[in-house]
Order: sequence, then C-alpha cells, then structure tokens
Amino acid sequence: MKNTARGGLAAALLVVGIVAGPSVLPAGAAPLPATAHAPAPRSATTASETVPDDTRAALAAAIAGLPTDDATAALVRVGGREGVWRGSSGVHDLRSNRPADPDARFRAGSVTKVFTAAVALQLAAEGELDLDRSARSYLPDLIPASYAGVTVRQLLNHTHGIPAPDFSGNTVEEVYANRFHVYDPEDMVRSATSKEREFAPGESQHYLNIGYTIAGLLIERVTGDSYEHQVARRVLKPLGLSGTYFPGKNPRIAGPHNHGYQRMRLDDGTTGLRDASVWGATDGWAAGDIISTTADLERFTQALFAGQVVRGPLLEQMFTLPKVTDFRTGKPAAYSVGLSMKVLGGREVWGKTGGRWGYNAAIAATRGGSRTLVYSVNSTDAKGQDMNKVAENLMVAAFGRP
Repeated sequence: MKNTARGGLAAALLVVGIVAGPSVLPAGAAPLPATAHAPAPRSATTASETVPDDTRAALAAAIAGLPTDDATAALVRVGGREGVWRGSSGVHDLRSNRPADPDARFRAGSVTKVFTAAVALQLAAEGELDLDRSARSYLPDLIPASYAGVTVRQLLNHTHGIPAPDFSGNTVEEVYANRFHVYDPEDMVRSATSKEREFAPGESQHYLNIGYTIAGLLIERVTGDSYEHQVARRVLKPLGLSGTYFPGKNPRIAGPHNHGYQRMRLDDGTTGLRDASVWGATDGWAAGDIISTTADLERFTQALFAGQVVRGPLLEQMFTLPKVTDFRTGKPAAYSVGLSMKVLGGREVWGKTGGRWGYNAAIAATRGGSRTLVYSVNSTDAKGQDMNKVAENLMVAAFGRP
C-alpha cells in the first residue's frame, strides 16, 4: 500500500548538507542576556502593545542567562487580547556564540499532531472520514482484525490501545548512532499492531505517536494524496505559513536555524553536549516531524482557536477530553483530539508540546484565545522525563501556576 505521492512537497524543500560534529559548551562561555521588544502595532488587536509589567518581567526572567545546562536558546511569542510580547535569548550555536536568531526555524515535534488532527477533522466535516468508523475499514490491508474495534476518534485522542512500534536503539547514544535510519510509516504500524493491545479501545488513554502515524495514512488513503500535501493545501498555504514544512527523509533543517544540543556520552567516554541539529525525523512523520517558526505557530494557534482552521461543531472535538483515565498514572485523561489541557492560573489552557532531540516547542492558549504562547527552547534533554525548566517557567510566566 505505498502512496507514491508521499514526500513530493517535502522533497522540493530539501537541502543537502554536511552532518554537524559534536560540540561541547565552551569553558567559561559568558551567558547572553535575554532580549525582548514589543512588536509593531497591530490594528486587529484591542490589547495594549505590551503585556503587564509583572508578566513581562516574568517572561524575560524565564529566558534570561542562556545558554545554561538546561538550554542553549529560547524564542518566545505571547499574543492575544491580554497583550503581546516577543523575546529571545541564548546562542545560535556553541562554537560562535552568536546571538540566537529570533526568526529561526526549529523542530516542533509533536506539535505536528495538531496539524494532523486539524486535517482529519476537516475531512470529517466533508464526510470523507467518519470519526466513529473503524480505522481498519479504511485500511483493511494494514490494520489486522485484532484491532478491528479501534475507531478514528480513538486514534486521535490516544484511547486506541495500540502499543508503540519497535525502534532502533533504546538509549540516546544508540538512537544517535541510528539517527539517519529511515522509518516507513506502514512498517511502524505493522510493528505496533503485531503486538497485543495495551487495553480495549476506549477504556483508557495512553499518549503515543502510533495513533497519529495511522491517522496520516488514513488521510492519504481517503484523499489519494500525500499527507504532507494535504496539510500544505488545507492549512499551511491558506494561513500563509511560509516558514513551516515537512523535512521528509532529509535530516537537516532547511534555512536559518539555531543549533540544538543533546546531553549524552561522547566518543571519549565523557558526558557532554553533542550537536543534534542534523537528525532524521522519519520516526515521527505525521505525529512529530514538522519544522516551523514561532511566528508561523502563533498565526496557526490564533487561527485554530478562532475557528478558522477547523470550522463548526467538529472544533469542539479538540476541546473535549475523553472520560477515561491515563493508562500509566490513573489520573483523568489530559489529551483531546490534537490538544491537551492543563489548568494554569485558575483557567484552562489548551495546547500541545513537542520534543525532538535538541528542541522543545509548544503552542498554548486560553480557550477563548485571550492569551497565546508559542515557544522554541533548545533543550539539552528534550526527551527527558521532566519538563525543561526554561519551558516550564515560560508556561507559568504566561498563564500562572497550576
């Protein structure tokens, strides 16, 4: 079931380059101060040109002093009716120590899922996808009978019970050694569905990429087009997101970008930072391979929450949590279709975080869009168990404490 159209758009945007070598934070490197400025006036907003003084100070403090052990750069945009703020800190790379480029592209990781969910919901509104129909009915040659009960909606809200596929490497060092391995989405689905289910469909929630890998294949099957081109046609082009693209098999970030670094064991046996900027993302695909900018993600977030991307009743799917518990923790489900929810500062904040090696990113907003936050943090442990401290401080600064 190969779709030969897959990767056509991405291929046009690829560049060929040389793999970056290891880099370690130079001894005694002076941290750079955070810089922040108010953007040019926007006629469409009723807000003051800057956020309140205490919020502005908290945001600036959150990204001050980079690079540190936790992060080498941060790019931030806050918007909405409550005021706007722009900030950047850190370095473009640890060799030159040039200031970070505030307009740089970065890997947005699982923020990709929001784009995938939006396209799936558009197709549902058009009658091309039925959220309550089984995934197997669309992909009978790929989804086995043992997973016949999994619906499209369950793929999108992580209540499907399908385990993760097998990947090359368990440690960060092993994954780094296999960073150019090219994963085929259909092979990943076969690997996952060859295993026993984690739970009956709809009975629990386990956040994994595999549901969105299948969703990308569903989009290709019902449209007869590549996943990448469908996202471009339906979301990127209408919103003018010219800095956003899918890398396909190319491990490099095309265009200006700040280097990402991952802490790991180096070739000499010591632990340090290795340049993670050149790293294949085919294991993420429709679940996590998008590359974007803070300006593009802010525009996307504001349009999404305003009902300009997914229109009508189906938008509520993105703000509806399934009434189940988390498979691992037993806590109430926190993921909807495409988004997740957390109460911060006494109000619901909806959004999505993402992590690729060397890069953490997020989009977040209050339900009515009165405040939005987009950030890219070049985290030195982007896939760690705990949230990056710089990213956590940005969330608290923008919305308040849990």
